[in-house]
Amino acid sequence: METSATAAAWFLPAVVPISLWVAWSDMKAMRIPNLAVYALLASFLVIGVFTMETADYLWRLPHVVVMLLVGMVLNALRLMGAGDAKFIAAAAPFVALGDWNILVFVYATAFLVCYALHRIAKHSPLRRLAPDWQSWSSGKRFPMGVALGATLIGYLVLALRPDWLAAILRLVMPAS
Repeated sequence: METSATAAAWFLPAVVPISLWVAWSDMKAMRIPNLAVYALLASFLVIGVFTMETADYLWRLPHVVVMLLVGMVLNALRLMGAGDAKFIAAAAPFVALGDWNILVFVYATAFLVCYALHRIAKHSPLRRLAPDWQSWSSGKRFPMGVALGATLIGYLVLALRPDWLAAILRLVMPAS
């Protein structure tokens, strides 16, 4: 992975609580607070400057703008919520461009697991623990902040523990 274990170790203590806040807020109100997005971006800007090589740090900053523009287009086409687009933009610099294939795998896994667990909870007695959450009655809409936060955490955990990534890849793609 191109994101160093050192950077991931420093990013995780900031990213985990923000991602949990985003997941909770999205399930409760079907919205991602702007303050969470600002906090996520600020954590990259502050922590990254101390934990990353200058060239790598500077190279990742345009990821924010590019992903925000992509997100705005997807939001205009009603394919994505505005909060999701902003969260993706704020999360973009945490991910090395060369790790896009790993990120896609982590996202697909996180989405399937989060979607299944949300739907199971929605139709089980667990729903009574948070009866006022809007995500229970949002029809086919799914609080993507849950999966997006899990994706960012999962990516950073794999950067922290590349041996886990190697083990997962051996399971998914056994040698022939």
